[in-house]
Parts: sequence; C-alpha cells; structure tokens
Amino acid sequence: MLQPKRVKYRKQHRGRRKGKATSGASLEFGSFGIISLEPSWITARQIESARVVLSKKVRKNGKVWIRIFPDKPITKKPAETRMGKGKGAPEYWVAVVKPGSILFEIEWGSEDEAKKLLKEASIKLPVKTKFIKRGEIGVRYEGF
Repeated sequence: MLQPKRVKYRKQHRGRRKGKATSGASLEFGSFGIISLEPSWITARQIESARVVLSKKVRKNGKVWIRIFPDKPITKKPAETRMGKGKGAPEYWVAVVKPGSILFEIEWGSEDEAKKLLKEASIKLPVKTKFIKRGEIGVRYEGF
C-alpha cells in the first residue's frame, strides 16, 4: 500500500477541493491515460486496486505509471467515543485529486486495447474519468 515514509506533521486539516488541476494535468510518460473529471479523495487501497488491474494485463509487454500519491492522512475517532478529547488517530491515506489530474498512464498495445484496460481500472476509482491519448491534448486538458 502506498503511504509516505515520513511526514513532518501526523495530522492535517481536511482542506477544500475547489479548482482545476494545474500540475500533473498532461501526459508525460505513456501514450494513453485516464484523467479525472471531478474532485475527490482517492484512498491508497483504491489506487492499489486499480494498479493491480493494470499490471496484471500489461505484465512485461508495456509500462504503467501511477501519477497520484496518497500523502494526506485522514483521522478517525474510535466508535462510541464521547465528543471532545482532541482529534482522532490517523486511519488511512488519501490522494487529493482535482478535475484535470492524470491518474494513470500506460504504454501498451493499440488504442482500443488500452481504452478497454483503462476502463477496467477506472471502475475501481471513486471519480468519473476520461480516456486520453497523447496526440489529442496540448499542454493541459480543458474540456470539462
């Protein structure tokens, strides 16, 4: 499971998920990818689940790049605990995803095969996604 090795602070504020992605919004490595169309938190388990789907098919014939990393800790208080007494302990890690973020990139097979494979991976994620290929976008994807 993905998570940071060390962090400066164990707990973070929840923050807001407004605006479009500015960095990580263009294909850098592979020929095909999936791009997020809505803001969300994606947990490390969901990223791992999508990665397993991709790497089982791709094997040694291609390459997979994960473009998001879960670096935000989400805390939770124990069940049946009274209010107060501070913030709960870190429970799991999430990646903050904004519209326009590239989630996964692959270099493998034809466009039809890649589209089918990335569709299978996107089913594992809690966001609406869109398939993109290298030639169809310039610097950033603007069609939301």
